[in-house]
Amino acid sequence: MSESRYYNVAGHMFGVSGEAKYFTLMQNYEPFESAQGETVFALTIGKGDTPEYTEELRQEEEGQIIVCGKTDDGLPVFEFIWWGTTAGWFICSADYHEGQLVTTGCHTKLAIDNALMVLYALATANQQTVLFHAAVVSYKGDGYMFLGPSGTGKSTHASLWQRYIDDTELVNDDNPVVRFGDDGHAVVYGSPWSGKTPCYRNVQYPLGGIVLLSQAPYNKIQRLKGLEAYAALVPSISGMRWDRRIADGLHHTENALATTVPMWHLECLPDEGAARLCNETITR
Repeated sequence: MSESRYYNVAGHMFGVSGEAKYFTLMQNYEPFESAQGETVFALTIGKGDTPEYTEELRQEEEGQIIVCGKTDDGLPVFEFIWWGTTAGWFICSADYHEGQLVTTGCHTKLAIDNALMVLYALATANQQTVLFHAAVVSYKGDGYMFLGPSGTGKSTHASLWQRYIDDTELVNDDNPVVRFGDDGHAVVYGSPWSGKTPCYRNVQYPLGGIVLLSQAPYNKIQRLKGLEAYAALVPSISGMRWDRRIADGLHHTENALATTVPMWHLECLPDEGAARLCNETITR
């Protein structure tokens, strides 16, 4: 028997429908559960026929492959593959307001999480909202975000702040949301998606700064401005940039972030000195 539940992430509400067994896999969404209201999108989960589609692009990282394509009717399709096994196919409407996840019974939770992340990023791209691949900590009432490719040390640097910097707490370890409010200020939010470290906190903080990390045999930090700041943001933001509507929405938000939120580049070791140098520099 199908049921529906509603969730609110960064002020955007969405609905999920499916059998009760699927919701037992969605405990990370419970802090964000909400009463029914106006939604930015709705996802239906269930079994069904394998969709026919034409592949346009694929992304691969740490054993996970996401294949992007389109049906004969031009609808976006995403196939989620883990370690050689398809977990499901996600088909969404042309306006990204509705989606269907067809599951295979393998890695179902991973398929649900990825379908919701994809649909969330697409449905909110034109609402001054972006889903980041980053780690975020809070410190004295503000949020600070650490960017970089996988393996750079985002989670490690966040944990160093927690270990050595008083008043620091982890907000999200992998997929925070940043949204601009009506007052023109950026706010960073926790989300139901947090990578390898479970951290599903329904919290929000003014975004005090963004740090691009890179590994080095020394600790050095410098300010980024203009095009350098913009270029540092783009690889860490989720979205279908080959879709003009999505690309325009992302560009608007990226440009606003690059011009209003302080940004730095931290070349560093994974040590206490790096955490203290970063903290003392960006929280002044």
